Amino acid sequence: MKRLIFFVIIFLLLANFSFAQQKPNIILIVADDLGYGDVGCYGQQKIKTPSIDLLAKEGMQFSDFYAGTAVCAPSRASLMTGMHTGHTDVRGNKSFKPEGQYPLADSTITIAQILKNNGYATGDFGKWGLGFVGSNSVPLKKGFETFYGYNCQTLAHNYYPDHLWDNETKVLLDANKAGETIYSADLIHQKALEFIKQKKNQPFFLFLSYTLPHAALSVPHDAVYNQYVKMFNESALDEKKWKKFEGASFEPYPHAAYAAMVSRLDKYVGDVMNAIKKSGIEKNTLIIFTSDNGPHREGGNDPEFFNSSGIYKGIKRDLYEGGMREPFIAKWEGTIKPGTKNNYVGAFWDLFPTFEEIAGIKSNKKIDGISILPTLTGNDKQQKQHEYLYWEFHENNGRQAVRYGKWKGVKYNVSINTNAPIELYDLEKDPSEKNNIASSHKDIIEKLELFIQQAHQSNKDWPLLKQELGDRKIE
Repeated sequence: MKRLIFFVIIFLLLANFSFAQQKPNIILIVADDLGYGDVGCYGQQKIKTPSIDLLAKEGMQFSDFYAGTAVCAPSRASLMTGMHTGHTDVRGNKSFKPEGQYPLADSTITIAQILKNNGYATGDFGKWGLGFVGSNSVPLKKGFETFYGYNCQTLAHNYYPDHLWDNETKVLLDANKAGETIYSADLIHQKALEFIKQKKNQPFFLFLSYTLPHAALSVPHDAVYNQYVKMFNESALDEKKWKKFEGASFEPYPHAAYAAMVSRLDKYVGDVMNAIKKSGIEKNTLIIFTSDNGPHREGGNDPEFFNSSGIYKGIKRDLYEGGMREPFIAKWEGTIKPGTKNNYVGAFWDLFPTFEEIAGIKSNKKIDGISILPTLTGNDKQQKQHEYLYWEFHENNGRQAVRYGKWKGVKYNVSINTNAPIELYDLEKDPSEKNNIASSHKDIIEKLELFIQQAHQSNKDWPLLKQELGDRKIE
């Protein structure tokens, strides 16, 4: 009997040791077109976001963190590959018929692949947008063993679709053919919560690529929606004068709809936090919340009404701060000090090496990112810093931007003007980018021009500069 008790004790000790040594779980929540100022802890006054605010209270809130660029696909490509948009395979929103977007190259390795190959269960729930159906760049071929949602970001504009994808199986939602019955965002979220329950006893990487609050403005008209209708007291739109956005049904109260979509996203974040707590894995789980680019003005949305960009200039598709600077919050109980605020200047491409280091993975992969684990763990003195950050944007005649310390340089119309000038802003004195001071800082302009030349690598599939376009039309 004593011998049996001895072996039971040894078994329990080994089991506890194994659990203690389990690699940390990583949950990355990426909202879709959510602005810097759209949540309470970043200054929002009209929309209630108690769960996201609690996440910030219990974790670390960043003030100077940026998306990959100012639109969905290339921003997510930057996140997945650890490369900025001067180096990524995908540099714009280019669609393929009948369903999907321009793919990542077969040779491109994503952070999901790295984590999966090192013992992580990997799941993506939401929208993909990085490869068309049938390509080698669908989620299951880029590191995710589980995927549920939209393959195509264009089809994701419809919140009551006729189908979604469960891995590589097309799931028909016939009920939506007869009317708006199954709200896709809710269905996707439920699948994500099931993933947490199923994988709680092993290390996992959960990418919650939610579609909220991207256009079209569409949300169930529930108590939360009705509360906002009453709060805003806005006049209903005239359906006869309403301009339909792709995938949209008529929404009479667009302000209420957008607010309700953000509140619904906030509820999802709360559900995830509660699921982690209920599973008893809070101390072994990093949760990050952010957005893929700035707020949109599509389908009737009104970012000025909500002050969605906060004090910053610009919205989605702008390389000014409002188009790229995002809410960024990280919580990891027992590891990240609660209620801390940090001004580390980073971007999406930093997440790749951060997740590698968290998982104990040594990589020789040449990427643009820097691990921010020292910052997350309070070791700011050990944190490496970027010399500069770089972005490019391939629509609207081409745009480039660079941040160098307090300096921000922006170039517009680079696809049609070889000598497009740099606008220069001092973000310490002028965070709203109101005063272009390029004429009085020629030394800084020269340095930024050098950084831009270093960062932009020509890509035949994504010509940006006039000399790269040749006879091709500007995308």
